Amino acid sequence: MKIALLSLALMGQPATIPIADKVPVLNVEAGCKAAVEEAKAHGLTAVESFSDCMKDEKEAQQQVRTLWATSPSDVRNRCKGTASMGVHSYVELLTCLQAAFVAAHPEAVPPRKSIRDRNKP
Repeated sequence: MKIALLSLALMGQPATIPIADKVPVLNVEAGCKAAVEEAKAHGLTAVESFSDCMKDEKEAQQQVRTLWATSPSDVRNRCKGTASMGVHSYVELLTCLQAAFVAAHPEAVPPRKSIRDRNKP
């Protein structure tokens, strides 16, 4: 009897994980290539290299993995949409998740020092 009830309970569970539960897979290579090419086309001298851009994206992806599971699903969906528009970027996704956290938990952000107080120990 217990096995039958357990089977019914398990059958009622969704077989797939909703997409918002997984960190999205973004094509950051294309975004990094485009950013480098655009900077060069505009004649900028301090251009971030493709490898530096990819390093930033990989670091952001690791941080996103940490925040993703603890972020509410509506925030994950909104941020996923934001990071997927135009140039795909884990840096953009991370920024969105962090901004949502700060908005929901303003007490977690330390107060900023005024300009006069910055040089004081």
